[in-house]
Amino acid sequence: MTDLQESPAPLAAVPQRPAPRRRPGRSLARSTVKHLVLIAVSVVMIYPLLWLLVSSFRPTEVIFRTPGLWINDLVLQNYTGGWTALAQPFGHYIVNSAIVVVGAVAGNLFACSLAAYAFARCRFRFRTLWFAIMLITVMVPIHVVLVPQYILFNNLGWTNTFVPLILPKFLATDSFFIFLMVQFIRGIPRELDEAARIDGCGHGRIFLRVMLPLMGPALATTAIFTFIWTWSDFFTPLIYLTDPNAHTVPVALKQFLDATSGSNWGAMFAMSIVTLVPLFLVFLFGQRFLVKGIATTGGK
Repeated sequence: MTDLQESPAPLAAVPQRPAPRRRPGRSLARSTVKHLVLIAVSVVMIYPLLWLLVSSFRPTEVIFRTPGLWINDLVLQNYTGGWTALAQPFGHYIVNSAIVVVGAVAGNLFACSLAAYAFARCRFRFRTLWFAIMLITVMVPIHVVLVPQYILFNNLGWTNTFVPLILPKFLATDSFFIFLMVQFIRGIPRELDEAARIDGCGHGRIFLRVMLPLMGPALATTAIFTFIWTWSDFFTPLIYLTDPNAHTVPVALKQFLDATSGSNWGAMFAMSIVTLVPLFLVFLFGQRFLVKGIATTGGK
């Protein structure tokens, strides 16, 4: 006789409560409020730039009397007069800034990419130590080395020229871009290096034919940031360029201000808008490269 074991009774299914439905009216209200807040914050942030643009079309004596953005009298004299108000046409100073910017961009792309490849792929003694020292220089303010650099360039007879503004870029002095490129190169698979080395390539050919084509986003990020920082730099050209004909755009804008007599604010605002156009265009067309470069996504 076998013992029959009774099977346990099946558990009753627990009824599941339906997920609460969001009310379309409440969701629409939240989305509307969020967008209104974002628009308000954006207007507050962009208001100084809008006021600068509007003030460039106002007479100088009215600029600081009207904080609003409404134009009663449209004046174009600020642009026509500001272009020829200085010792040279304002285009002359734009050309000076363009020369410095092109040299700085070329120097950073050349020197920083070579230094980054050496830190990321080459093996040499005290590599970690030198890399740490390079990162420490990021925290060193420019004012610490300004006096020794000025004495050096002055003894070489390079002051009042563009050399002190361009030459340091060819010596890989911008540690931030070196670190950016090192992180980018580390994301590129080493199998590509090994395959190129099997084909007989050395470090030079690997750098030129393998790394540089893949470093496009990092190089574009370096070029864009170098352009923006160099174009907007006021302090360094003010120190090295004493001849008014050699001034760059930021230093030339200062000539519209006079502490002893009336300042031509309208012309200065107009020329400021003119100098902001290249920055806006570079950032507009290079924004996608900035995102890719900062994200440091490696091999494809």
